[in-house]
Amino acid sequence: MIFPRSAGILLHPTSLPGAYGIGELGAEALRFCSYLHDAGIKIWQVLPLNPTGYGDSPYQSLSAFAGNPLLISVEMLVEEGWLDQEDVRLLPEFPSDRVDFSKVIPWKFSLLRKAASRFFATSEVKADFEKFVQENRAWLDDYALFMAAKDAHQGKVWAEWEPDLAARDHSAIAKWREKLSPEIAAYKFWQFEFFRQWNVVRENCARLGIRIMGDIPIYAAHDSADVWAHPEMFWLDEKGSPLKVSGVPPDYFSATGQLWGNPLYRWDVMERDGYCWWIERVRASLKMFDMVRLDHFRGFEAYWEIPAGEPTAMHGKWIKGPGAELFKVLTDRLGPLPIVAENLGVITPEVEAIRKNFGYPGMAILQFAFSTDPQAPTFRPHNYEPQLVAYTGGHDNDTMFGWWRSGVAQSTRTQADVRKEYADAQNYFGVSAAQFDEEVNWIFIREVMKSVANTVLFPMQDVLGLGSEARMNTPGTLGGNWTWKLCPDSLREADECRLKLFTEIYDR
Repeated sequence: MIFPRSAGILLHPTSLPGAYGIGELGAEALRFCSYLHDAGIKIWQVLPLNPTGYGDSPYQSLSAFAGNPLLISVEMLVEEGWLDQEDVRLLPEFPSDRVDFSKVIPWKFSLLRKAASRFFATSEVKADFEKFVQENRAWLDDYALFMAAKDAHQGKVWAEWEPDLAARDHSAIAKWREKLSPEIAAYKFWQFEFFRQWNVVRENCARLGIRIMGDIPIYAAHDSADVWAHPEMFWLDEKGSPLKVSGVPPDYFSATGQLWGNPLYRWDVMERDGYCWWIERVRASLKMFDMVRLDHFRGFEAYWEIPAGEPTAMHGKWIKGPGAELFKVLTDRLGPLPIVAENLGVITPEVEAIRKNFGYPGMAILQFAFSTDPQAPTFRPHNYEPQLVAYTGGHDNDTMFGWWRSGVAQSTRTQADVRKEYADAQNYFGVSAAQFDEEVNWIFIREVMKSVANTVLFPMQDVLGLGSEARMNTPGTLGGNWTWKLCPDSLREADECRLKLFTEIYDR
């Protein structure tokens, strides 16, 4: 699919400013849409919007279909009458520049439970709620029971529940549905409210001519409703624990590889039922977004298989995936797909053949263009092609100022590598170290803007010129990730005007 020439901003909604500890789908989201429109920006890219689990990561979600209740706007709940002003008068002391999940989660869920109680206490029949429940029953029933049962078991992984419930024995399922009926209803209400609020944001973006790019992680988290409800689709032992897990071999970010730990798919089982789960997953994403980034695209051609229990990702092997067959089935059922293939890492001719056969644009990260990675030359703008999505950096990268000031920031980079990177970058752009010191972010943004790539994207942190303190994620680390948050009044008019100028000069 050919995307029109345009520029976009990467900002996850949890990073929006606001008084309630975490970004929400309320007034600040609509304000951000207006900021993008005024700056000439036509794409808003978000990370996965699913409920977060292990490590608060959007890529370790409790469901591949549900929305994150933490994004529900408190202000909109007040407007709907499900909360009173008194309920939100006393707030914890939330930091303004980051999300403190340890404070946000208990406080926000206490409000969400209160809102659900008031919603169900009204005598009026909620036809729109009942319609939502019926239309989404295929995933919503399992998700709501899973979450209610997880709460009842103090957050334990589902494989540690009573054996009959973990194994989804019919009588156990019936018993727990009855026992947890109010809690199950609350989880369904939060999904109803999340998607209602998200639709307001999406309709506002459409009115302003802004497309939303979503993100589909390749893997499901082990501790998720998806794996619990469909254990036959994953490599698990008889107790429900993973046998084979996901990751990638040593790379730019880590000398020992990245051990993600998700259970790997039983692609043979998925093939036998026509990849139904994947069809419904992509269908659900296309209802939410105008275009989607498909995470770890190379894993569909061949994936790195690591035996469960390995301490690192070093001792794995490449196993063939479903390849082109999966994308043929998806296209036959859903039509041409507005997919951006995240084709970073160890990319082979076979991977690129699948991508090009289906017309999916790949990605280029300008920050990688001067590294020792064999793929680095393809990330330099003179090698771009129109059918490409080019970034200054992505959510796993340091910010541009962080990169420039970091020195040896990753274990795979030696001091000599870093010096060469910086020298090559200065020579490529024809600028001095002093100019990089002043505005390395805008030098990189402008270079990507004027390239032939049809789609270009920048993390909001790079637009604002922030340092490593604003980095969203450092792969291979646990703790402190996904917490960056815009401070109030961070959206400066000067940055908006500069973006607008570049989008006009470079026909975006």
